[in-house]
Amino acid sequence: MPIEGGSSGSSASAARHPKQKRKAHSLSIRRTNSTEERPPGIHRGDMLDGQDSKLPLSLRNNLLDLFGQIEREFENLYIENLELRREIDSLNERLTGDGQNLEGGDPSKGALKTKASHSTSQLSQKLKTTYKASTSKRLANRGERRWRVHADTIVSSFKATTGSRALCHLQKEYIGHRDGIWDLSVTKSQPVVLGTASADHSALLWSIETGKCLLKYGGHVGSVNSIKFHPTEQMALTASGDQTAHIWRYMVQLPAPQPPPDVSAPCEDDQDSSDREEGEVDGEGPGEVPTVRVATATLKSHQGVVIAADWLVGGRQVVTASWDRAANLYEVETSELVHTLTGHDQELTHCCTHPTQRLVVTSSRDTTFRLWDFRDPSIHSVNVFQGHTDTVTSAVFTVGDNVVSGSDDRTVKVWDLKNMRSPIATIRTDSAVNRISVSANQRIIALPHDNRQVRLFDMSGVRLARLPRSNRMGHRRMVCCTAWNEENQTCNLFTCGFDRQAIGWNINIPALLQEK
Repeated sequence: MPIEGGSSGSSASAARHPKQKRKAHSLSIRRTNSTEERPPGIHRGDMLDGQDSKLPLSLRNNLLDLFGQIEREFENLYIENLELRREIDSLNERLTGDGQNLEGGDPSKGALKTKASHSTSQLSQKLKTTYKASTSKRLANRGERRWRVHADTIVSSFKATTGSRALCHLQKEYIGHRDGIWDLSVTKSQPVVLGTASADHSALLWSIETGKCLLKYGGHVGSVNSIKFHPTEQMALTASGDQTAHIWRYMVQLPAPQPPPDVSAPCEDDQDSSDREEGEVDGEGPGEVPTVRVATATLKSHQGVVIAADWLVGGRQVVTASWDRAANLYEVETSELVHTLTGHDQELTHCCTHPTQRLVVTSSRDTTFRLWDFRDPSIHSVNVFQGHTDTVTSAVFTVGDNVVSGSDDRTVKVWDLKNMRSPIATIRTDSAVNRISVSANQRIIALPHDNRQVRLFDMSGVRLARLPRSNRMGHRRMVCCTAWNEENQTCNLFTCGFDRQAIGWNINIPALLQEK
């Protein structure tokens, strides 16, 4: 997650705690046959010490052993191939020899010679066909056991890609930040704008339709880690690595809408490689836009990075989550600290409030999330949930009585508030999950991943789609957050990532649910 204070460059280099910002490293493994000579006592991993790799030696040895097993399987098949070919050649020679003896005998036996040659050709062809079929069958049976998972992944990815092109369209890119974007949010009142929080120490407000930057907030001196808007007024709440949370007012003038872009052109196939170096962005940034530098209220009670903040229902109180292992509840009008919520064993990663009730959920690196109940002013109950095996990166409420939690353990779990002993659905993925969001009307879960993918699921755990990504569209770095906005007809899902851009997507939700 974002780090405390510092320059934009330092915040980018250390950018995510507990998950450090990743760069792709290619792992070069030298082919080592069992017949190769190497000094006694030297392991495979020791022979690779000179190569540039960050993997532990034990892991590298394990990888080499696995590749060695695969190699031996194919080596056995190759030996069988050679033996069968030798048998075929030997039989062909014997049959050919018989044909020559017949030819040297009685000339009247020419018909017998022709028949023998024909039989030889048929038998040879039959042997070759049998050999190919048996070899292919053995290879398929052995390969199926070892590679079935990978084949299923490739097929499902292909289906998701082709389906996503018809159901999910990229509508607008919001480019202007000078560092990774950690969080984004959409206003709940008019005028409807998009807000982004970045490691470049700023928060920006954008026109959703035009992609133009409307306003910049520059009151923080550290990474801005989250942004949330007041439910009814033009106020924003931002949390920062400078150990504070700020409440600030904004006024924006929406530009005239532009014609919608042409989204009929097909996109390229998904690619894992990026055509741009890290740090390259399109456009010239926000340019000369109005800047707010003074907060209406500054909340200062934390002793560590403030990683997230949110408004309680009604907008009169806010809650903040910090790396000091505590969450604080404040009065907005007076900036007074009302409650300090303690109990987590490690740094907090996120906090979220219920849309209609005085409930708060906090998530932490200690693999748990906690539900805090402020509905009764005299009793503040707390429930601890231990459904994950790694950092809980976020836990959010739905409009109904559900909580959805995402984790670095690559799972997302759906819980029922009325019975949270065990999840009612579990979604297993192939990459760590960051700040998730759930659409209010259709209750679709949007999962942003470390591997640059964004996937959509329903509340029962059924996968609906994956947003298209190629070298021409989508995120080129880790996707940090998603946010829904079902009131806007142009873009109803927004994503942001460490590639310094936010993206607005149009999701054909009726078609998505119909295809389900």
